[in-house]
Amino acid sequence: MVKSLESNRLNTKFQELSKKNERALICYVVAGYPDLTTTEEIISSLVSAGADIIEIGIPFSDPIADGSSIQEASYHALQKGITPDKCLKISKNIRKKFPDLPILTMTYSNILLRTGFGHFMKKSKESGIDGFILPDMAIEESKYYVQEASNLGLATIFLVSPNTNQCRMRSIVKASSGFVYMVSVYGITGTRKSFEGYTLNAIKNIKKVAGTKIPVAVGFGISTPSHIRLMSSAGADAIIVGSAIIKKMKSFTNKKKMLQELQYFVIDMKKACK
Repeated sequence: MVKSLESNRLNTKFQELSKKNERALICYVVAGYPDLTTTEEIISSLVSAGADIIEIGIPFSDPIADGSSIQEASYHALQKGITPDKCLKISKNIRKKFPDLPILTMTYSNILLRTGFGHFMKKSKESGIDGFILPDMAIEESKYYVQEASNLGLATIFLVSPNTNQCRMRSIVKASSGFVYMVSVYGITGTRKSFEGYTLNAIKNIKKVAGTKIPVAVGFGISTPSHIRLMSSAGADAIIVGSAIIKKMKSFTNKKKMLQELQYFVIDMKKACK
């Protein structure tokens, strides 16, 4: 059973936004892309522009849930020597700058397994991390992971896909804390021009199961304010934007211009959350 995470920054943020009838904007970055210093500057720009929650991706050599844009960024970061410890250092620096900002780590189970789940989670907590998203963590194998995270007051965010049945949805909701991650499409991450009707039905289905117990965040492919309004109309409590941010970063060689354009983008996306 997952312990209550009342003092977790995620819960505080969702409560704050709920009072204002706003959806949370969750922005994803790849740690170490294009380099360590710029990663921190990017996060600061995103937060200043209105990002409510930051998701820091720890690069992994076999990122099964990531599309081409994020895979390329992760590969670039790994080639430049990024490590999990360096990723946590980014979090620690951002935490000093933004004491109340919810920060999540998105990575794969092997990263935690390599140094021991308990050890890595404790180190993450000390670095200012508020929770984990592990796309390859199966509910059936998650008992120890959930318990260790719960003991530390860290959120365990599990993914639900459009074809997840209601019985499994209930198991995922029970094991999740912070929020449930609704994958909007079949397949991997990546920007899209439009969404099918099954996406909206899937959001409505998980909202029925989650009820008032836990927020539902929708991610994969969201890249425009109209996408946000569409997901919000189906009941999403939060919107996750990742590939669109990485693509915008790749469009500019001038750092100052890139940071400015990211700010404009996030300002527009956050407006759609209100």
